[in-house]
This record gives sequence, structure tokens and C-alpha cells, in this order.
Amino acid sequence: MKIGITGSLASGKTTASKILAKKRGPLFSADKAVKQLYKDARFKSLVSKNFKISNNSQLKQSLKKKIIENRNNIKKLEKIIHPLVRRKMKKFTLKNKNKKVLFYEIPLLIESKLMKHFDKIIFIKAKKKIRLQRFKSKRGSEKLFKIFNSKQMKDQKKVKFCDYVVVNEKKLSYLKKKLSVIITKYV
Repeated sequence: MKIGITGSLASGKTTASKILAKKRGPLFSADKAVKQLYKDARFKSLVSKNFKISNNSQLKQSLKKKIIENRNNIKKLEKIIHPLVRRKMKKFTLKNKNKKVLFYEIPLLIESKLMKHFDKIIFIKAKKKIRLQRFKSKRGSEKLFKIFNSKQMKDQKKVKFCDYVVVNEKKLSYLKKKLSVIITKYV
């Protein structure tokens, strides 16, 4: 069984994914796959060339500036990143094909139209105000939050494609309890 975990920016997807997968099955994290890409010399070179960045030692910072300057740079970057992440996701699936349950944390699961790849989809939801606080607590800027958030489909639309919606606005114990109720049906 393939379980997709998604949600809006800074909703708590990573925390929820770790809770769900713990001792239950392997977890693929799209965010982690992207972080690995930024350590790859060929990827860094490709991105630097595409965005005309001369010093790729501060590649992420330079890209953030480029995105703030022009929102269309997100699409340009996604065209490079998304196919590479999907390749990593396929490898993960093949490597773990004998496992009973696989978990996938994918921020843009709905926006990327990946719903057909999953048996169940869990949507992690939180109010924009709470998500902004979380984003800023991880040294993100409000300007960048607004740009990234505007790229995402509205929660009301995303919920239609999901089997479960978990509101993550309270304590961690509450989130664990809500997720436990869902996952015990499948594991």
C-alpha cells in the first residue's frame, strides 16, 4: 500500500510523515530528495547555468533572491527539480516493492497530479497564520512564504483529492492521536 502525505507550506507534513512511518514502513521525502540534489555537483552546475549564478556555493540563497525578483523562476526551477525527484521516487518504490506499506511525503502531490500513484492520501492542514509562524521560525522570510504559498492550490481544492484531512494546529500529542486513528486501519 502506498500512502501519500501532503499539505500546504509549513503545515507539518514532515512531522506527520515521520509519525506515520515510524516502525511501519519506509518513508520517501520529496524535500529530502531535493536537499540531496543540492549536494550534487552536476545538479548545482545545471542550476547555476540555467539561472546565471556564478558562485554556486550560496546556490540556495541566490535562487531565493531570483525567485523574489521574478516568481516565474519557481516554474523554471521546478522543471529541473521535479523530474529528478520523480526518478528518485521510482527508485525508492522499486527498492521497497516487497514492503507492506510505503509512505511518501510530497508537498506538491496534488499540484503535480500524482494522486493516481497512491492508495490513500492524507492531507495535513493548518491555518495560514500558524504556517507563516512555523516558516519564519525556520529562518524563512514572509515575502518568500507568500510567493511559495501563492504557488500552491487552495486547501479547499486539495481536500477533494484526499482520503483524510488532519488539522495540525494543536500540540504534537493531538497530531499523533489523529494520525494513529487513521494508520491503524492499514497497518
